Amino acid sequence: MIMMLFIRVRALSGCGRILLSTYLLLSSFPTIAATLTISLDNPPESGTIEFQLYDSANAFGALRNPAKTVRYNVNGRDPYVIDKLPPGEYALLVYYDENDNKRIDKNFIGIPVEPIGFSNRYAPKAPPSFSRAAFVIKEEQTRHFDVELYMPLGKLGRLGVGVGVIARTSPYREYNGGVYQFIPAITYTGERLQIFGPRIQFGIAGSGKLRLALTGEYRIGVYKEEDSPFLAGLGDRENTFLAGLAIQAELPGVVDLELGYQHDVLDRIGGGTAGLRIGKGLQSGIFRFTPQLGFNYLSKEMANYDFGVPADKATVVRPAYELDSTTSVEAGVGLFIEITREWLFVMDVNIEKFSDEIVNSPIVDQDYVIKGFAAINYVF
Repeated sequence: MIMMLFIRVRALSGCGRILLSTYLLLSSFPTIAATLTISLDNPPESGTIEFQLYDSANAFGALRNPAKTVRYNVNGRDPYVIDKLPPGEYALLVYYDENDNKRIDKNFIGIPVEPIGFSNRYAPKAPPSFSRAAFVIKEEQTRHFDVELYMPLGKLGRLGVGVGVIARTSPYREYNGGVYQFIPAITYTGERLQIFGPRIQFGIAGSGKLRLALTGEYRIGVYKEEDSPFLAGLGDRENTFLAGLAIQAELPGVVDLELGYQHDVLDRIGGGTAGLRIGKGLQSGIFRFTPQLGFNYLSKEMANYDFGVPADKATVVRPAYELDSTTSVEAGVGLFIEITREWLFVMDVNIEKFSDEIVNSPIVDQDYVIKGFAAINYVF
């Protein structure tokens, strides 16, 4: 192999030999790298500590796909060293691998349940913000961080209180305004139970990349008959509660997928809804965006409750109209803002595009509806 290289060098021109020799000389030197040292304020007595470095805000927000991982046996308060680190911007996560299974154990929705810590003494109570843990390290530079380990969910989970609003525009003919309702934004995040505003879920199987959950959601009534002459006599639509099952999956590229069905468990309407949701988390500073797409199924009972006209309620300007089960598509975005460690703001807004069967209803004059939920919450 050396002889072949020598022959090829001789075959080159004088200028080519100089360039190749220079390249070979430079490539023989190691890349100029940086060094990171970390000390723990409250080290465990024994076991394994893992250090994860992230160079992507999106990956850091989901605590998936670190750029570099290093593991050490517990070494008290002595510094741990991460060397040969390419210069750049990073955020550091440290966690105590209590059961030594070589992965960070998380609750049902991906929040760590083992002691963790971050660079810059950052200690969030919600999905972490890259900008608050980020630091820059330069060529040949050595940087040091003191890190305190803590339990993100505390001992009994995280409880929050606040106020929220559920709202939607109206697709109905001559409808005066939209529909909205203020609700208490009581939140709780435990190992398997999560409550946030109008939504609740309980993990019953799996964890991490593939999960099965019991889900529930408060459904606001879509109209009041007094707000449009085309709805007079149909009666106000009732609020109800839906419950069912959902399969949730974490896909490559920090993409999340959910497929589920929920039924009207109070039997105020009957029937149920099904949906397929896919979303991708994106971070910019303290803002976390989740663009999302969805496909919805509405049972015959619910479709007629929302958009049908029973024969005994028909009028000259509002003929009888009966629907079968229908489908719709929607697109939107979720927004999460970590205002402070304790104060969080969450918003979810979607535009739902109706099928022709809904649009052809005599009480409908819009082919879409804008719906959403927003809340501000204080987390203890």
